[in-house]
Amino acid sequence: MSRPQHFGWFLARGFGPQGWGHPYLDWNWRWTDPALYQQAVRELEQAGLDLLIIEDAPSLGSPTTIDLRVRQAFGGPKHDPLLLAPYLFAATQHLGIVPTVNPAATLPYTAARQFASLQHLSGHRLGLNVVTDTGSARHFGDAPPLGHDAAYDRAEEWLAGIRALWRSWPDDALIADPARGRYADGTRLEAVRHRGEYFAFDGPLNAIPFTDGEPAIVSPGGSGRGLAFAGANSDVQLALAPLDVESIRAYRSRIHAAAIEHGRAPSDITVLFAIQPVLVGSAEEADRLVAASAHPDDATVRTIAEKQSSDLETDLVSLDPAAPIPAGTFGEHVSHGSIARLVGDRDPATTPLREHLAALARLGRLSDGSGFVGTAEELADLIEHLGEAADNDGVLFWGDLHPVTVHRMLDELAPILRRRGILRTEYAPGGLLANLRAF
Repeated sequence: MSRPQHFGWFLARGFGPQGWGHPYLDWNWRWTDPALYQQAVRELEQAGLDLLIIEDAPSLGSPTTIDLRVRQAFGGPKHDPLLLAPYLFAATQHLGIVPTVNPAATLPYTAARQFASLQHLSGHRLGLNVVTDTGSARHFGDAPPLGHDAAYDRAEEWLAGIRALWRSWPDDALIADPARGRYADGTRLEAVRHRGEYFAFDGPLNAIPFTDGEPAIVSPGGSGRGLAFAGANSDVQLALAPLDVESIRAYRSRIHAAAIEHGRAPSDITVLFAIQPVLVGSAEEADRLVAASAHPDDATVRTIAEKQSSDLETDLVSLDPAAPIPAGTFGEHVSHGSIARLVGDRDPATTPLREHLAALARLGRLSDGSGFVGTAEELADLIEHLGEAADNDGVLFWGDLHPVTVHRMLDELAPILRRRGILRTEYAPGGLLANLRAF
């Protein structure tokens, strides 16, 4: 038996049009209706996953590129995942629900009150995926967008303020003794007078303390500043890295060093690596898929161009696919990392656009480490290997939250992982943090 690992699901589309662009759209689930998500999270909990993280972006991006973001629903629309969370809590008993939150969008006092309410209502199963997106600044006032590191500084001030408000009720302030006729001792409350660089507010919060811990903090940043934020603040790190032993060990060592630097133990942070496998019924079928992907057809290439156009907020569809990407195509608003993921190690001055897009369509095999197409047994082999050889904490499955996608991923895989002792068979009492710290 192998040691247990933690598992989650990353809803990469956010609270948006689940199934759009896929044949399973014709199951006729309405993406604006909670029933779709409630059905899916029941299956995640039955399978034994720890948490669901719901991506979000409160903006459609630059006003000049909105059509690129919405025409195939890659970048929007998105509804607020925080408001979806209560419906998911009502459908489950143990699964952690982690909506994405943006410090620019909600003032600390309001955020602290809302999050405290959900933590109590959910039985301590709330998590918060704290992101530092600055492109949406125009929606929240007149202040100009912050730079990368300054956005993390604001997020740390925001989170520290929220925690101070949560802790403004010491345990001995809540008495709740009918015999004495005393509910609370107001003299014990902390005033909390915050005057910072980005926020100013007073406490105490009018919400009572938590009995089983504060909401779990999740962070996705992979930069040096992002890892430092995780080391100081996070309970879960959403990690993106090649899924090989060396890369995982290197990433985990950086997270652990950041935790130690901020006076925490490495075990305080559960590092979950995102994976988007393509599971099929046999090795032969996997080989056929990989071989076919080496020469993608025009429709496949166009779909990739549309998605990249959304991600890069740059119209690639209108460019000549047989020619290199013209110099100056990408504006200042485009992330250098996103451009690098498109062009890879190819020379953008001489490589035709179609070759860049076709490279993104190519698949590889789980069995030889070249990609993520394979059988459930092969994926279980990889997960087990990374747990044993790299001391990996676990993985996040990446995709739409649709009953079809959940079943495709987990129907065969969950029993295999359980038989190997990798996937939990029961939950710990006490909520999300308790389950993350159970092993």
